[in-house]
Amino acid sequence: MATIHDVAARAGVSPATVSRFLRGQRVRSAEAIQAAVDELDYWPSAAAQALKSGRTHTIGVVVPDITNPYFAAVVKGMESVTRSQGYRILLANSDESCEREDELLADMVRRVDGIVLAPAREQDQTPMHVRDAGVPLVFVDRDLADGEQFDAVLVNNYDGGQQAAAHLLGLGHTRVAAISGRQESTPGRQRREGFMDTLTAAGVEVPPAYDLIGDFREEGGYQTTLSLLSLPEPPTAIFTANNLMTLGALKALHDMRVDIPGQVSLIGFDDLDTGPLLRPPLTVIDRPMVEQGVLAMRLLLRRFEEPYVDDTARRIILDTKLIDRASTGPPRRPTGPATHRQSGGTSL
Repeated sequence: MATIHDVAARAGVSPATVSRFLRGQRVRSAEAIQAAVDELDYWPSAAAQALKSGRTHTIGVVVPDITNPYFAAVVKGMESVTRSQGYRILLANSDESCEREDELLADMVRRVDGIVLAPAREQDQTPMHVRDAGVPLVFVDRDLADGEQFDAVLVNNYDGGQQAAAHLLGLGHTRVAAISGRQESTPGRQRREGFMDTLTAAGVEVPPAYDLIGDFREEGGYQTTLSLLSLPEPPTAIFTANNLMTLGALKALHDMRVDIPGQVSLIGFDDLDTGPLLRPPLTVIDRPMVEQGVLAMRLLLRRFEEPYVDDTARRIILDTKLIDRASTGPPRRPTGPATHRQSGGTSL
């Protein structure tokens, strides 16, 4: 491939002159440089094009867990928008770390036209620095405690927690446990609040041993479920607050040969591709994952044309819905931990 030095030699000018020409500045021998570009079929680097246009045509996306199928669906929605708009996506994983997120954002500010972010924590102030640097930013899935000044596409997590609790109460469960996500994150806190508030309003007391905080990861769901099953009086129903923890809970129930829903009913937040295929099929609180990505990217692209004004942040809150399958059912007579090692179980 031809280089800028080849173009300069063909046009009889310096590489610096060619660089100025590519940035749109007036230079002598402009016609000769353009002729050299055409003859050599020279393709300017992305950096040179960015200098000329002021745009990189790249959008940064930072998610807390790149292995989570939910974020894969969200990014799929984003790409369905960017493909037709001529933008590339630069995807990065913060691994639920504020420090890692700060590093990624500091690097992206210099390389992208805008950023879609699922913050690692609610209290992170780095996004304000990003916007102050002139880079538009949209939140997806997660919010900041004072994030109303940012565009965002979220879901009604509180209502999703309420629906999960109401479903279990309607089946007659009173020994109900919850494996919630990180309480420093919007979905972790709001889903737990909606679930617990609904149980409290119904007069159902949740002992501390049933109210567990996980880490949104499969291993966390596995270990917390094992701890619930080891209790002298295990719960008859478990709510897991995200898909990866649901997978961990399923594995623990399978390893302990627990019958679902005969001994323990299980309801998770976020559907799984394999949810309908499990035996029994999984009851979930579902949300429009791909649509979240589509809407977040559309908001960001609009920001390229409409700069921020303090009172113009666009906040979209999508609804959740209960998908009632066969992993939840009425409770049987209370049993001790020994009966949780029977034959049967669930098929993964």
